Amino acid sequence: MSHNHNQHHSHQHNNATKNITVAFVLNLGFSIIELIGGLLTNSIAILSDALHDFGDSISLGVAWYLQKVSERKPDAKYSYGYKRFSLLGALFISLVLLIGSVFIVKESVERVLSPSEPHAQGMLWLAIFGVIINGAAILRLKKGTSMNEQAVALHLLEDVLGWIAVLIVSIIMLFVHVPVLDPLLSIGISIWVLFNVYRNIKSTFKILLQEVPQDVDTKLLKENLLQIQGICDIHDIHLWSLDGETHILTLHVVTDENITVEKQCKLKAEIHKICKEFHILHATIEFEMPTEICEHCSLEY
Repeated sequence: MSHNHNQHHSHQHNNATKNITVAFVLNLGFSIIELIGGLLTNSIAILSDALHDFGDSISLGVAWYLQKVSERKPDAKYSYGYKRFSLLGALFISLVLLIGSVFIVKESVERVLSPSEPHAQGMLWLAIFGVIINGAAILRLKKGTSMNEQAVALHLLEDVLGWIAVLIVSIIMLFVHVPVLDPLLSIGISIWVLFNVYRNIKSTFKILLQEVPQDVDTKLLKENLLQIQGICDIHDIHLWSLDGETHILTLHVVTDENITVEKQCKLKAEIHKICKEFHILHATIEFEMPTEICEHCSLEY
């Protein structure tokens, strides 16, 4: 792996940590404002979101810690490094969102059955403030690429959409007396969040179960490698991802019968060059002779 690629990924992970830190500070501060505002306006949508945000503040703190851990270099315990710890952060945040959304639906259904009158004007000002604060955090996370950042961004996007909905509902209630809109709004937001949490958890588990990365065309990769002069065949290809960004490849390369060590080094360099074009930053290559019997061929997909 080249120094430039190492430097690039180190920069990405440092940005991820800073982005999550900003999200944590904004989320914790605003959840306190939400709690006070929810009590003053008597809005179940705002109170539920305040409780939801307090839980998410804890999960964001955990996500920040796990993101920091994921930046550690390989050692005797984790030879590939700690990148997968960021996936734990993504899972933790997703589970908190899942539990919080179920709780909000329960509370909102009770309010639909017996709605109470919220303070529409107070909701309006809180909604405007909520869109500004969470919108600023999303802009910070917009270019994030890690699963951890995507989970955090999902939470913030949920908040922005939620506050836009609160803004619309509060404007309606300034002119029309429909208190049931407040809990109905909470239910709608929660259903949208649950759908996206499912997608995020599904993506994270696919990485943990070592699914072949969807952004790599393995057939095209093999075709490109076979075009290298001196390579007769390629088999026993195994491709997976550490964290959704750093992909790992192992493969067996069948070469000419009389290939020299110098030629092998050149072939390695060419293989690594092609791998980097497919965003594979770590490739383990085993060379074989045409007459050699491979013990692992039966494992190839």
